Amino acid sequence: MLMPARVKYRKQQRGRMRGKAYAGSKVSFGMYGLKCMEPKWITGRQIEAARIAINRNLKKGGKLWIRIFPDKPITKKPAETRMGKGKGAPEQWVVVVRPGRIMFELEGVTEEIARLAFRKASGKLPVTTAFVKRHEL
Repeated sequence: MLMPARVKYRKQQRGRMRGKAYAGSKVSFGMYGLKCMEPKWITGRQIEAARIAINRNLKKGGKLWIRIFPDKPITKKPAETRMGKGKGAPEQWVVVVRPGRIMFELEGVTEEIARLAFRKASGKLPVTTAFVKRHEL
């Protein structure tokens, strides 16, 4: 499962998910990309499930880039615990995706295979997605 090896601070505040993604909003490495269309937290497990779904459809052809990494810790207090006594322990890791963010990129396969792979991957993700192509200058 994806998670950072080390972080400076174990716990983070929740933050906000306003606005659009400007960094990481263009297809940079491959020819086809899977773009996020709404703000959401995506966990390391969901990224891994999408990666496996994409690789199953590629059949050892093409190259995949994962453009997101879960680096935000989400804490939870144990069940049936009284209020107070501080913040809970880190439970899972998420990445904050905003609308316009490219999450995955593919190269070396036909457009039909890329569309099918990304459609299977989008079923594993909690966000609405769009298929995008690279715009050559």
